[in-house]
Amino acid sequence: RASEKKLRKGDYVTIDFGCLYLGYASDITRTVVLGKATEKQKKIYEIVLAAQKTACKAVKPGMACNRLDGIARDMIMKAGYGDNFGHGLGHGIGTLVHDRPTLSPQSNDVLEPGMIVTIEPGIYISNWGGVRIEDDVLVTSNGGQILSKSPKDLLEL
Repeated sequence: RASEKKLRKGDYVTIDFGCLYLGYASDITRTVVLGKATEKQKKIYEIVLAAQKTACKAVKPGMACNRLDGIARDMIMKAGYGDNFGHGLGHGIGTLVHDRPTLSPQSNDVLEPGMIVTIEPGIYISNWGGVRIEDDVLVTSNGGQILSKSPKDLLEL
């Protein structure tokens, strides 16, 4: 969440960005750390990255969006951070940045070929920081195709 906080060495910085091209939106997020990452920061980042990669690989037509959310959510929960993942796994994008389908535990939506969705799990710890990694994924007849080309390694700036 944006704030007036002055950034310091050791802080996570989450950058959520995108663009409009010919009327269509993109939406990706990366998290970096200022300076050298602590072991805890690396651990949290790796948990989120593993959940994100697993969810991206699981995308397929006909899949219930709440089931896809559950795949990433279960990984984060098993790592002990379930209470720190306070939003849905993602959403559709198109002419709107936030569109259907909704990828959340409450969603009744189903993935269909041609849809583009975001996959963006996160862990957010109050008064400490948070990580979110987001990519845009095209639902194809064979599964998911990640459209984002940005690297996902934890950058230490």
